[in-house]
Amino acid sequence: MVYNLSRWFETKPFQQQIIILAVVLDPIGFAAGYLLAPSLGVEPLMGGVYGLLVASLPMSWLVMRQSS
Repeated sequence: MVYNLSRWFETKPFQQQIIILAVVLDPIGFAAGYLLAPSLGVEPLMGGVYGLLVASLPMSWLVMRQSS
């Protein structure tokens, strides 16, 4: 199933790939950062911001891969 999803993702144009990654990963990153922040001694909102930063790494990787 992962192979089918990967193949489906690769068939999309680059612009749509960026949007798909943002729609899927940004909410997950924010929620994970928000929920994990208190256990790490950080304010929940700042944890959400850190989660968004971490969630943007796959998108940056995709852009770098596309540019080469």
